Amino acid sequence: MPKIEWKPGNMLYPLPVVMVSVADEEGHDNIITVAWAGTVCTNPPMVSISVRPERYSYKMLMETREFVINLTTEKLAYATDYCGVKSGRDVDKFKAVHLTRQPASHVGAPMIKESPVSIECRVREVQEYGSHSVFTADVLAVHVDDKYMDEKGKFDLALANPIVYSHGEYYGLGKKLGTFGYSIKKKRQKKQRKTEK
Repeated sequence: MPKIEWKPGNMLYPLPVVMVSVADEEGHDNIITVAWAGTVCTNPPMVSISVRPERYSYKMLMETREFVINLTTEKLAYATDYCGVKSGRDVDKFKAVHLTRQPASHVGAPMIKESPVSIECRVREVQEYGSHSVFTADVLAVHVDDKYMDEKGKFDLALANPIVYSHGEYYGLGKKLGTFGYSIKKKRQKKQRKTEK
């Protein structure tokens, strides 16, 4: 059977779902849930988030040009959803979902203590498109919770049970299927064994 053609739309799923913490110049802060976030560059380390101009956090982002990306987990799923559907105009989201503000090292926006990873960012460029503006930012620092370090001293995000977003639904990630380069690793090993014989 052929595939069914749909009208153009954003079907790039699943996506990382993150809680972005922001603050204005007076120190008022907020959390906005963003599913449109991604890596831009490795060297220098850069990320991006897409935000609608009508969102409460948009003005804060434009004012300070700083934010913190806080990764989410299964334990944080309720808070993640709440921070995406409630407006910071009406409620203190940190209090409402019992999250802890933690000072960042380089930006005025707070980190979320309960998040396994917090990424401090400073906006380099804003591109205004149709429904969203894209904030491209430099990564200034990364903070990780040491309880997710394994016995070899390597950070293991799987221990935190991260979540993703897909078309209005949140999902756990399930089992690991392989590691980067595993598709050619076995071939190399077979070749090496043949050579050794």
